[in-house]
Amino acid sequence: MSFRIRPAHGEDFAAIYEMAKLTGGGFTNLPPDRGTLVAKLERSEKSFARAEDAQEGDMYMFVLEDPKERLIRGTCQIFGQVGVIQPFYSYHLSTLTQTSAELGKTFRNQRLSLTTDLEGSSEVGGLFLHPKSRAGGLGALLARSRYLFIKQHRGRFGERVLAELRGVMDEAGNAPFWDALAGKFFGMTFPEADQFNAVHGTKFIADLMPRSPIYVALLTDEARSTIGQPHPSGRAALRMLEDEGFRYDRYVDIFDGGPTVTAPTDSIRTVRESVAETICEIGEGGRTKMLLSAGRLKDFRACFAAAKRVPKKGLCIDAGAAELLQVKVGDAVLAAGR
Repeated sequence: MSFRIRPAHGEDFAAIYEMAKLTGGGFTNLPPDRGTLVAKLERSEKSFARAEDAQEGDMYMFVLEDPKERLIRGTCQIFGQVGVIQPFYSYHLSTLTQTSAELGKTFRNQRLSLTTDLEGSSEVGGLFLHPKSRAGGLGALLARSRYLFIKQHRGRFGERVLAELRGVMDEAGNAPFWDALAGKFFGMTFPEADQFNAVHGTKFIADLMPRSPIYVALLTDEARSTIGQPHPSGRAALRMLEDEGFRYDRYVDIFDGGPTVTAPTDSIRTVRESVAETICEIGEGGRTKMLLSAGRLKDFRACFAAAKRVPKKGLCIDAGAAELLQVKVGDAVLAAGR
């Protein structure tokens, strides 16, 4: 395979902008806004350049690249700590049970409460794969490379990682959850609010959103049915997150009602199962397909490789993977089963 993951650079702007225009809305971490994307790339380069190995409000942006063809077909992001620059809001879905002896009935009412419970977590997000490249495991390469980066730079990330999935919306980009709830207080459509949030952040939520819990029964049937449900295009991403150990604990996005899933950082499957190896041979590799990463910070690279373990020596990998990772015999890599 000719693709690898590497940190995004300023010169990647044009390719990233073209992908942002393909997202279809509701993709806050990858808005089709030139100024916002330029600012993201600048923030990412500063994060990769930061020397201190401690958790801060970093944002790391990566691209999926075929270096020989000079082709970029995907992107993803990691946030070191959410809630640093602005509060990180979620709705939490809970149940209030009430009993009436006179009526002889028990009522269980679901409520949505505005919360910042997840502040301090790290976040994986902004994953987008070009429609022409949605085959061959490239989505998994994008997603799982982030966990290898987290493991290689563990001190920069928190004890919990979250992922927000885009919620349900129609072909015009309108979200039933927004229309039934937040839209009543903000006087703007979901696409307008989503774009404003992507560019300016969430402070306007704190300014205008009601603090009291919202009873789910008061929402429309259509809105209720979307709570905690991912956009159809995000179901594969949810399955990959669940395979890594992420779980839905009734936190949902305040805009579109999509699910937020979380996992203890050290329990994420790729973090937990990946091991350090030394390259002992570069040639044809082996029959085992592995996910490998090498290099720190701005020199980070990740790709799939044909590999085999040589007892008491290390790892033999194919020449193509060695070129993508820019490694030689004697170099260290982090390896996980494909």
